[in-house]
Amino acid sequence: MKLIEYIRTVNDFPEKGVKFKDISLLLANGKALNYTINKMAKLAKDADIIVGPDARGFLFGTPVAAKLKKPFIMVRKKGKLPGEVISYDYGLEYGKNVLEIQKGITKPGQKAIIIDDVLATGGTLEVITRLLAAEGVNVLGVIVLMELKSFNGRSKLNTKVNSLIQVDD
Repeated sequence: MKLIEYIRTVNDFPEKGVKFKDISLLLANGKALNYTINKMAKLAKDADIIVGPDARGFLFGTPVAAKLKKPFIMVRKKGKLPGEVISYDYGLEYGKNVLEIQKGITKPGQKAIIIDDVLATGGTLEVITRLLAAEGVNVLGVIVLMELKSFNGRSKLNTKVNSLIQVDD
């Protein structure tokens, strides 16, 4: 299956000059979505936990975790998780952000796979690896639906990267 056929580019969204990769067509096609989840699950089978960032990482990470019968760990924006959290501030393509993970929800020594929709600059995924490292979790790798190669985000990540689709812009 050619997953790229289910991705459309929206120019000048969310701001002028950005070529936004819209995954709505993939999500709206049951066969393409099922194919994507199955492919990601095969790549994530050796993990103890599946980790995904708010919000689109949830779309792929949660069904992969359910399919593999593994825990899904949420990484969310500041103020969205109850209890004690570990926070990390960082810059992203369109501004700044703070990501958090609940303290103690993971266990030292666990093996994690991080799942997200797009790898662009790598900032978000780099922050997640740092949050997990602070909890003693070993990141086995990252799985993304699509990698935007021109941003070279892979170079920021000190882990294996699997992308189902690679595009130049």
